[in-house]
This record gives sequence, structure tokens and C-alpha cells, in this order.
Amino acid sequence: MNLENFENIVAQIHSHFGEDWLEELYPDAIQAYAKIKPEFLLPLCRFLLENENCYFDLLNAITAIDNGPQNGQLELWYHLTSIPLEQSFILMLSVPRGDDENLPEVDSVSSVWKTADWHEREAYDLMGVKFTDHPDLRRILLPADWKGHPLRKDYQDQTAYHGIKIKY
Repeated sequence: MNLENFENIVAQIHSHFGEDWLEELYPDAIQAYAKIKPEFLLPLCRFLLENENCYFDLLNAITAIDNGPQNGQLELWYHLTSIPLEQSFILMLSVPRGDDENLPEVDSVSSVWKTADWHEREAYDLMGVKFTDHPDLRRILLPADWKGHPLRKDYQDQTAYHGIKIKY
């Protein structure tokens, strides 16, 4: 994405939300992105779809990253594309990583883009992020009774699953 497009999109967001939505801008990153406050995720995504000057009609991916127990944060990266306007935009937010009893919660954007259904279920299954108001938040790759979230850096492999030895 060129810097002018990035700045234009940020200006559109600022004109609607003011400064409150933003934690920090990273225009000089390899791919420019905006780090946002988690509570602005859903209204911001609706705006980015519905605003005719942005019209981000495709959610390409949601990527969850565990920065490790010592950091205490998980990151969620939202890669958006406007097919007709031929532009892209990346949103990132951080949440406390919590534990198996207290998973971090983020608003679901599945009401904005249907593709979020899969991406959010995958992030829930493998990283342990709960998506509030998701229509069907359950594991998608692992069995429903699997313990833990295997892409977390502190995940401990199970030694057996239903009597089947899985770790030697």
C-alpha cells in the first residue's frame, strides 16, 4: 500500500472517530498498519466497509500472534482489502493473553464480513481468543474436548487423548 492511501484512510477514520480509536500508527513498517484500541474494533470495521471512500469489502485474514507469557499479550492482525478501490489496510490490536480459565475477549467482526467466521474460530481454537457475539464459536481444527490452545508459546502437549498415546 502506498503511504498516500494509508494516510487518506487514516484521515477518513479520524474524521469519523476523532483520535480515540488509535493507539499508534506505523506508516514506515514494511506494510503500514494502525494499532487500535480493542473497543473500537467492531465500529471501526463497520465504518471501513460502509464508507464509500474506503469500502473494505474483503477480510483477507485474521492472524493471532502470541508474544509469550513474559510479554503477557496476544496480537490480532486484520488484513483488509477493497477490491473495487484496489487498496488494502491493516489493523492490529493487543489484548492480555489470559489463561485457559480467563481467555481474552474481542468483539467478533463476523457481522461485518462472513469470512471472519472461519478466521475467528481458528484463532479461538489454536490461540484461545474468545470472540464476543460470534454466531458459532467452537473449535474448528481440533476435537471439541481438546485441552489448551496449541499455538500458544506456553502450550504443554497432552501425553494421551482418549487413551491413545500421542506423545512419546
